[in-house]
Amino acid sequence: MTKYKLLALDMDGTLLRRDLTISAENRKWIHRAIESGISVMFATGREVQSIEPYIKELNLTSPMVSVNGSEVWEAPNVLMTRHLLEAKWVADLQALAEKMGCWYWAYTVDDVFTKDRWLEQVELKDEAQWLKFGFRSEHPDQLADILRILEATGQYELTNSSSSNIEVNPLGISKESGIREICQLRGIKMEEVVACGDSLNDLKMIRSVGLGIAMGNAQETVKQAAKAITGTNDEDGVAQVIRTYLLGER
Repeated sequence: MTKYKLLALDMDGTLLRRDLTISAENRKWIHRAIESGISVMFATGREVQSIEPYIKELNLTSPMVSVNGSEVWEAPNVLMTRHLLEAKWVADLQALAEKMGCWYWAYTVDDVFTKDRWLEQVELKDEAQWLKFGFRSEHPDQLADILRILEATGQYELTNSSSSNIEVNPLGISKESGIREICQLRGIKMEEVVACGDSLNDLKMIRSVGLGIAMGNAQETVKQAAKAITGTNDEDGVAQVIRTYLLGER
C-alpha cells in the first residue's frame, strides 16, 4: 500500500505530449491510480477554460490548481479560492512589456488577452479580474532585464512555464500554495503528495511535497531540485511515475 494519497500533475511539458494530447498509457495508469484510491489532480499554469476538455477526457472529479495557484478548485466548477493581481499592477506590467518590446499575455477570470488583443484602459481599471501576466521573449538578456525590474518591486511571484517566458502572479501564490490549500481541505499532509513538473512554476511544488519528480525534459533547475527524474512527456513519464512510485510495479 502506497503512503501517497495525492498526485499533482503539471500539464504542458508533463502530462501532455508535444501535440497537447494525453497518451493512452498515461490515461491507463491515471485510471489505475484513481482505482487504487489515489486522488489525481492538475496543478497547472493554464486557465480553467483550457483545462476543462482534459478533465472531461479523464473524467476527473478531484480538486485542481489553475493559473499557477491564482485559482484553487475544490472540484471541477467548484471554486475554493481566487487570488487576483491588482489592476494597477497589470497596467504597469503591460507598460513594461511595451517598453521592452516583447510579447505579452494575461489571463482574467473570463478571458485571455495578448499584445495583439488588449483591453482599453477604462476596462482595465474598472472591470477585469486579473489572474496572471506573462512576458515572452526569445532573447535571454531581455528576459533577465525584465526579471530584475520585477524582482525589485517585491510584490510579485515570478516563475516561468518555459525558458522563453516570465509568469507573474501575486506574491506568495504558486502551485505549492494551492496544493497546501487542497491538503488542508482534504486532511492530507504535504508528505503524502507526489508532484510532477518540468518548469520553474513547478519548482516550489516539487520541493515542498513528499516526492517531487522532474520530467526528463524538465529545465535543469527543476531536475536538480527533484527527488527523482522520470521519462519525458513524450515517453509517458507520468505513467512511469504512477507505475513505479505509487503502485510499486516495475
